[in-house]
Amino acid sequence: MQPTSHLFPQLAHRAMGDARLQNVLYHHRLETPAKRLAALAEFPEFESTREEAIAIKTDVLNHLSHYLLQFESQVTDQGGQVHWARTAAEANQTILSICREHNAKLVTKGKSMVTEEIGLNEALIAEGIETVETDLGEYIIQLRGEPPSHIIRPAMHLSRAQVAESFVAHHHDLNPDRDLSEPSELLAEARQKLRQKFLTAEIGITGANFLIAETGTTVIVTNEGNGDLTQCLPPVHIVVTGIEKIVPNLESFATILRLLPRSATSQEITAYVTLSTGPRRKTDADGPREFHVVLVDNGRSEMLGSELREMLRCIRCGACLNHCPVFHAVSGHAYGSVYTGPMGAVISPQIQGLEESGHLPNASSFCGRCEEVCPMKIPLPDLMRKWRNRQFERHLGSAWPRWGIGIWGWVAARPQLYKKIAAMAARILPRLLRWGFVPLGGGWLRYRDLPAPEGKSFMALYKKQSRQRE
Repeated sequence: MQPTSHLFPQLAHRAMGDARLQNVLYHHRLETPAKRLAALAEFPEFESTREEAIAIKTDVLNHLSHYLLQFESQVTDQGGQVHWARTAAEANQTILSICREHNAKLVTKGKSMVTEEIGLNEALIAEGIETVETDLGEYIIQLRGEPPSHIIRPAMHLSRAQVAESFVAHHHDLNPDRDLSEPSELLAEARQKLRQKFLTAEIGITGANFLIAETGTTVIVTNEGNGDLTQCLPPVHIVVTGIEKIVPNLESFATILRLLPRSATSQEITAYVTLSTGPRRKTDADGPREFHVVLVDNGRSEMLGSELREMLRCIRCGACLNHCPVFHAVSGHAYGSVYTGPMGAVISPQIQGLEESGHLPNASSFCGRCEEVCPMKIPLPDLMRKWRNRQFERHLGSAWPRWGIGIWGWVAARPQLYKKIAAMAARILPRLLRWGFVPLGGGWLRYRDLPAPEGKSFMALYKKQSRQRE
């Protein structure tokens, strides 16, 4: 997708005025956090498992090259091939070369945020290769020509009626007797359209939730079964994933798996957890004849060696999005990036550049809810502050905040002057409020209320109450 993060203020304003979107978001912010709490209530060892998982991912980051090379060796021993891609362009060229080698005309895809990140669909379509998303949410937004709104629920911004409208607009042979107001009918319609694609695709492309170094295994965690069909039916299976998805062994994978579904969809386990190790063997009933893994860096190594290192523990569960008040207010498309919400506010500047994504680390109330619910305890508010610091140091963004902070800092460093100005402001502010003038606070009070000030500064009220207690 073409990033539009620099338009975040305008896109956010538009989203907040979209009544249909706000209705969808209202139900999302009511239901999703409550479901997570219910799931965790049945998992009393959540905190201890969380600490164990953090230790696993920390060890992985400390020895990332070792585990990646071990994974490559195991994949090769199983008859597969590993391709290393430093950039999005290298990843796309690698995949396109495999497609050309097999004269591919049709590619089916399982859900993969990394392929969204590198713009793979656009690259394949530009080469004349039909590219079909098979995850239902991804299929819907592909029909609409939209990027995902959420890393787990790509079509969460749409109502059922909007999905039905999209099917009517694009499925020209739609049975007129089919009642698309029923979810089961929508699902049946999508299944009917996708079945032939599964059977005739020359190449299937999936992402990976985990890469297991010990065995050379890739893992996808899904609820629809489309991932299995995508990787088993075509003669060639390509896995496209980030280098940070590696885990040491099956035991560590099982530990983190206990956290992922509960944090993502509030399930104890997803309907499908599929482990793939190499191409089809002679004794296998099905599976691809070729197995390729494209390991994408795209800025991750730079992040590994920086103060943003902890972000690489992310397991892409979406819990931070599901609990973020900013995301709840504007949804994913306002961010103008593949990765949205708090995690996107940290990852997007690394991928797109701070000049493009500078608004995103500032799109936060810093309530800390994202860090609280993150199964890997990633300090997301702190990492967003680090981007803000870089933005300030590089003189990016509007000059007004810099001037304002500079003036405030100069006054705050002179306590007597600060007290006089604060006392004067405390006396003047109540009069301004009575006249309907709110300096610097109109945007805040447009949606919230605050008690009217008493006309005295905090220090004056503190001294008065101290005297009364004496």
